[in-house]
Amino acid sequence: MFLSRIYMQWIPNVHFLGLFIAAFTLTYRVYALIPIYVYVLLDGVFLGFSISWVPYLYIWLPLWFLFMLYGKFEPPKALKVPVAMILCALHGFAFGLMYAPFQALAFGLSFRGMILWIIAGIPFDIIHGVGNFATGTLIIPLTTLLIKLEQNSRL
Repeated sequence: MFLSRIYMQWIPNVHFLGLFIAAFTLTYRVYALIPIYVYVLLDGVFLGFSISWVPYLYIWLPLWFLFMLYGKFEPPKALKVPVAMILCALHGFAFGLMYAPFQALAFGLSFRGMILWIIAGIPFDIIHGVGNFATGTLIIPLTTLLIKLEQNSRL
């Protein structure tokens, strides 16, 4: 997960984190929190435990929660991939919205300042959402592979 973010830095906000979080959550359920927080820790170790790192402690939980719910329901086979892609995209589109309240508190922004911060980030959130939508095509195939590998490792 961590390396995908490093290797994809040349495209702002496009990475495979949403894909991995979704696939790990669908496969390992609550245990998916372990690799999520290992990633958060590694992000802090390698990129610094700055004030901008703190939102990473909560920013991935909504995506994890969406896929916990998704895993409880069995969508029709034709809708599996599109629904997974949409859920992943929603997290990307909302990323700045989720990040902004902490930034406002940390940097002493007013409510108006926070709204302006959100508006300024909309182009990046659009790129993030579209990138998550594209990488979301791989959620179901990766989840299927992980489940098969998990079943084979138990034999």
